[in-house]
Amino acid sequence: MTDEEARDQLFRDVSRETQERLTLYHAALVKWQKAINLVAPATLAHAWHRHFLDSSQVFDAARVSSGRWVDIGSGGGFPGLVCALIAVEKAPDLSFSFVESDIRKCSFLREVARQCDVPIHVFSRRIEDVPPQDAAVLSARALAPLDQLLGFADRHLAMDGVCVFQKGTSHLEELESARADWQMEVEIIPSVTAADAAILRIGHIAHA
Repeated sequence: MTDEEARDQLFRDVSRETQERLTLYHAALVKWQKAINLVAPATLAHAWHRHFLDSSQVFDAARVSSGRWVDIGSGGGFPGLVCALIAVEKAPDLSFSFVESDIRKCSFLREVARQCDVPIHVFSRRIEDVPPQDAAVLSARALAPLDQLLGFADRHLAMDGVCVFQKGTSHLEELESARADWQMEVEIIPSVTAADAAILRIGHIAHA
């Protein structure tokens, strides 16, 4: 899939207003990447495929329309900020918070949200230092091994909340390892952008 095809696939399912917000986000990413390493440099030319379409599938996987969505280790905003822009149209009762310890990346998240006129809250802190969030959705991409992510979820996820964690080719091994310490309900959703990758939709988390 070319980057243009990925953009077109994403745009087919959203309104013109959402398309405009995503386009502003893409332009800001290209501009800020020159000064801040927001994404791997080799992926910038394929950002619609590698980052925007890849993140939009997380919104679909969550299947939650209200409450607090908390994106941890947000970096350049993937997947959480893409989901926030889509939610303006498709789930306006969701509110979005971002946890990112890099102050420059926090400034980027706030600037994109300002340009797109989307309210968000950004914690410029380590995940361990953020008060429990009672999140309806907890999302993360390329942040930490699954067992560590479940530790964050144990602190920040609401009792009936869900995690949507993007994982690569080792997701089955990570899942098997995490089950030594955690009980959970898991749905494995194949990625639409990367072979052998998946979104792990996880709920009812408890220590084993």
